[in-house]
Amino acid sequence: MNKRQAAAEQICSTLRRHGFRALLAGGCVRDMLLKTPPRDFDIATNARPFEVAQLFERTIDIGAAFGVQVVLLPEGPFEVTTFRKDGPYHDGRHPCSVAFTGEEEDARRRDFTINALFYDPVDRKVLDYVGGLDDLRTGLVRAVGVPRERFEEDHLRLLRAIRFAARLRYAIERETYQAIRESAPRITLTSAERIRDELLKMLTEGGTRRAFEMLDDTGLLHQILPEVSAMKGVAQPPEFHPEGDVFTHTLLMLDLLNHPSAALALGVLLHDAGKPATQTRTDRIRFNDHDKAGAIIAREVCERLRLPRRDTERVVWLVAQHMRFQHIPKMRESKRKRTIRADGFEELKELCRIDCLASHGNLDTVVWVENYQAQLPPESLRPEPLVQGNDLIALGYPPGPLFSKILKHVEDLQLDGRLTTPDEARAFILAHWPRERQARDEGS
Repeated sequence: MNKRQAAAEQICSTLRRHGFRALLAGGCVRDMLLKTPPRDFDIATNARPFEVAQLFERTIDIGAAFGVQVVLLPEGPFEVTTFRKDGPYHDGRHPCSVAFTGEEEDARRRDFTINALFYDPVDRKVLDYVGGLDDLRTGLVRAVGVPRERFEEDHLRLLRAIRFAARLRYAIERETYQAIRESAPRITLTSAERIRDELLKMLTEGGTRRAFEMLDDTGLLHQILPEVSAMKGVAQPPEFHPEGDVFTHTLLMLDLLNHPSAALALGVLLHDAGKPATQTRTDRIRFNDHDKAGAIIAREVCERLRLPRRDTERVVWLVAQHMRFQHIPKMRESKRKRTIRADGFEELKELCRIDCLASHGNLDTVVWVENYQAQLPPESLRPEPLVQGNDLIALGYPPGPLFSKILKHVEDLQLDGRLTTPDEARAFILAHWPRERQARDEGS
């Protein structure tokens, strides 16, 4: 038992000592039964929020009207929620009201049976009021009660059902799956931030290919990522892509992801987003400048999903650079070193590796780059500058835009091995930019 689980069980014990019912609830129970370390621990109780606050030294009231208190312990925050029954939902996310009730009714308000289990840590007993144990045993994601009603209450559950099924490698129960298909257009009523968070979990938690196959089959993909849906049926030259169309290629790449960062996963998903618009048929099928077109689309998608700016820039960079990788062996040394030392290069290399594996299978360029990196002294990528701005001032050059041009040119020659000492660098500068020095002398 880890420290967080022990702390969660201690909260339950404290509530029990004071005469309240207290159970571990939801996803943590599911994960414990699956022998998977829970990501978080939630507690459900018949104690009211103010009663929970009285029993613990540090709490945060994040939703007393909905029965939620956060108990703060050294092991972290723990949500403690009063057993409740939800009233009508009018915004596709929040109930208009709640009524505090018992644990069985609380189980029946939850999304899926496998997420509606309770565990009594005092009696060491699992409590199942909705058939969740059977569905865990058979590997089934089933909505609690009437599926259409559960999805009308919170439209994000449409995506959550697919994420759980993909990650756990479960099937989705027939009526639940049909309700997802029928309700798919409603997902657009959900905030971009919540859709983004579910997509990123699908992309990074495992089962990604299956998740996107189900998103496509249910119609959800067209609703939330039409740019990815547009890849379907876009043929590619078989000599380079024997696997099939752009969408099939992308699915194969998603299947090869191994606990990626969010930026890398999105870069893989969107790296060929520019192909549908750039496809031409001349001597063969071509996609000229699809990397540039894809970078524009990637930025639009990331901004629509409210992705943080830093992650957005990384995704756009990965998409824009993925075709450049193949040219690294033929680059001039300075350009090659600048490319390899770029922030995010390892993610770019991984994207290109699985790009090759999901198409022609030729990893020669990736192997060449890895061998080059292995033989390259780290200090040669970012050597100590031969000259800096104060050196240019000492040579008589006035500060200004020319500084960056000179310094970059000198660094390129240094990376190429053509300049090796400060004296050589200063002599080169004076020989190639004499006019600026002369203008400086005349003005003095």
